[in-house]
Amino acid sequence: MLTWDEEVKPSLPKDLPQGLRHPSNSGAPVARSSEFPTSQIAPQVSSAARTLDDGAALRPAQAAVPVAPAAHRVKAADKRIINGQTDVNQLVPFKYKWAWEKYLATCANHWMPQEVNMTRDIALWKDPNGLTEDERRIVKRNLGFFVTADSLAANNIVLGTYRHITAPECRQFLLRQAFEEAIHTHAYQYIVESLGLDESEIFNAYNEVPSIREKDQFLIPFIDAISDPNFKTGTHETDQTLLKSLIVFACLMEGLFFYVGFTQILALGRQNKMTGAAEQYQYILRDESMHCNFGIDLINQLKLENPHLWTAEFKAEIKALFMKAVELEYKYAEDTMPRGVLGMNASMFKGYLRYIANRRAQQIGLETLFPNEENPFPWMSEMIDLKKERNFFETRVIEYQSGGALSWD
Repeated sequence: MLTWDEEVKPSLPKDLPQGLRHPSNSGAPVARSSEFPTSQIAPQVSSAARTLDDGAALRPAQAAVPVAPAAHRVKAADKRIINGQTDVNQLVPFKYKWAWEKYLATCANHWMPQEVNMTRDIALWKDPNGLTEDERRIVKRNLGFFVTADSLAANNIVLGTYRHITAPECRQFLLRQAFEEAIHTHAYQYIVESLGLDESEIFNAYNEVPSIREKDQFLIPFIDAISDPNFKTGTHETDQTLLKSLIVFACLMEGLFFYVGFTQILALGRQNKMTGAAEQYQYILRDESMHCNFGIDLINQLKLENPHLWTAEFKAEIKALFMKAVELEYKYAEDTMPRGVLGMNASMFKGYLRYIANRRAQQIGLETLFPNEENPFPWMSEMIDLKKERNFFETRVIEYQSGGALSWD
């Protein structure tokens, strides 16, 4: 089972002969930005907060087709992570076998939210004495962040990252990842529906709750940059822009911004509270750890093939982003836990977030950012290793139904 502590071993790059030009640089027609509706996270936000559920007919900005007939068959050695000139429609021969293996691993971990019984969660939430106000705040704040976070992640993949990656094996994983982001959004909606929460309050929290809004606003410029229909790789500046976006989403969003929420809900589950929600969060944590590992491998392979991008100035900028992300996630911890609860308090998360940031930095070749930090929640690492067939919280159902159809009476 892959975990977020997995050692990164990207393969070495090789020189590329001339071949087919990748569509990202082909001058193929692109879709206009008006074709992609935007959400309203902030007045100044336009393209990044586009949702995939608003009924719009989303069309790829550039078609993944070759622009000239192949002079010869694709050779694995000719493939590149970005700016490749091989046919992106030909999956094999494999060069990046690690990407294909990760794709197969994610498929093997398939799950759906309705597989989890929410009956006990509903009874507990309905009981006035079932949860404390601090515990209820944790649940609502978490759902308020996560119900839109995975949509942002999906938008980043579908509208941005996918069309700039020229390795078909990596594209295959990104397609599966986008689907899993949809499953995660479905899971949070299933919890909200099951508990009978105010949907407008929860789904609009990213506009109304400052600690959530600030995290999303941190992410949005990096989505906007690469989802702009006029953006294409091929220059030092644009290649660094894409690399920065990959780092922000793999290391800071999926690899850091999710961990306060994961820890809090799983801590509830460890105390036999909100066990259905906790089981779904555990599946999601496992998925996200694999997304993070794939992203880190992608980043390292891109660096190996383009070492000129990894400049001292660029590394300094990335370190500053790490510092800002830790600050924002700690503010979120303070907002969600104004008092000690579940044997935890906000200050414990300061060390935890610094510990995770150190791991992420080391995984992409940066030095430790916060010396001498330790993990105050070692049990979190165990949670990632959940097998789908394992009935961890003993809440799986044989004949399941939508949470919204479960009776409160």
